[in-house]
Amino acid sequence: MSSTATSLAAPVRPAERLEVLFEELAELTGQRNAIDGRIVEIVAEVDRDELCAITGARSLAGLVAWKTGVSSHNANTIATVAGRLEAFPRCTQGLREGRLSLDQVGVIADRAAQGSDAHYAQLAERATVSQLRTAVKLEPRPEPEPRPAPPPSITKIVEDEYTTWRIRLPHLEAAKFDAALQSHRDALIADWKRDHEAGDGDGDGDGDGDGDGDGDQASDPAPPFPDSVDAFMSLIEASWDTEVARRPHGQRTTVVVHLDVERDIASLHLGPLLTDDERQFLTCDATCEVWFERHGQVIGAGRATRTVNRRLRRALEHRDRCCVVPGCGATRGLHAHHIRHWENGGPTELNNLVLVCPHHHRAHHRGIITITGPAHNLTITDSTGRPLGPGSLARPPATSPPSVAPCPGPTGERAHWRWYQPFQPQPPPAINQAD
Repeated sequence: MSSTATSLAAPVRPAERLEVLFEELAELTGQRNAIDGRIVEIVAEVDRDELCAITGARSLAGLVAWKTGVSSHNANTIATVAGRLEAFPRCTQGLREGRLSLDQVGVIADRAAQGSDAHYAQLAERATVSQLRTAVKLEPRPEPEPRPAPPPSITKIVEDEYTTWRIRLPHLEAAKFDAALQSHRDALIADWKRDHEAGDGDGDGDGDGDGDGDGDQASDPAPPFPDSVDAFMSLIEASWDTEVARRPHGQRTTVVVHLDVERDIASLHLGPLLTDDERQFLTCDATCEVWFERHGQVIGAGRATRTVNRRLRRALEHRDRCCVVPGCGATRGLHAHHIRHWENGGPTELNNLVLVCPHHHRAHHRGIITITGPAHNLTITDSTGRPLGPGSLARPPATSPPSVAPCPGPTGERAHWRWYQPFQPQPPPAINQAD
């Protein structure tokens, strides 16, 4: 009986199944939008009451990314919407009611003009995020100020076998560089011609024209003709030799070796792996700097000096990589901080040193955050004594989801930009001048 009923039951059509899934998706999307709206309100309250400074975060977006576990792009979107919450009440109301998404309101809050709330609140009901971006770009805007020329820069890309350098220079400096490069190339070409071109044409090199030489020199293939790469390396080596007297002991480079005093094992510092020939070539004209380690920790300078020498600095960068304050992640311009201050008896040892960014370094000395050690077991607290953890605040929900209407999303029909009327900002009121 049951088998017969099962066989007679009509199968669910794909269209019906898809309709059921879309209904659930619309409900979940509306709840997600309403939750994002509440998150925006919380972030706006934190910003309004200046509560971000208590946490020691570098910025409001950094605090949002840290505590919510979202990407920096989404954190910037939340912070942008929170910063213009009062300027776009209708758009944010649509976000709280689940009708608009965070990305839609984020595009509007990012670049839309003041007073365009009603215009974009109506448009966002049917426009996608891409269409909203286009609509915002169509707004009439004042002529931008001329942008300054990009500064000179040098970028480095390290690959498996090669390293790529990219140099950006203004025309004047580029002309100087071209002239210097061409000068070195001309010198290399002159040397190549002097060493490898035959002067008499008989092949024996004795200049008598009888051709009685043994022919060894003529049979040897000449090296490649100097090119721009050879000229560039000649330029680098020439400048390197010019500054060699200013460096300690006149070394060309420094080879750093990690030596475990217990296991008698040595390894190279950060950098590409070198063959035996390359290592021997470098060490012929280099200073070998040995870091003595015990249990994986570099032996420091103790109380002999307060300043962090080059060896300890490299060891700190090798261990910490970035600012040790949770939620920061800064990698440039870091300061070496004594966990126990040197004037209070703290040694200049790796176990008493950490890398912090300038912002958090100042925040620590101002009492906004507190860093206590040792370095392998750091405890960082805010001004209220609460520990700062690296993870987000996400946890299983204890309340029911918001009760909002399902969100079907924008209609997404083709936008007819030819007939679209962009938002026109109101002109400033005219100043009445007395006759």
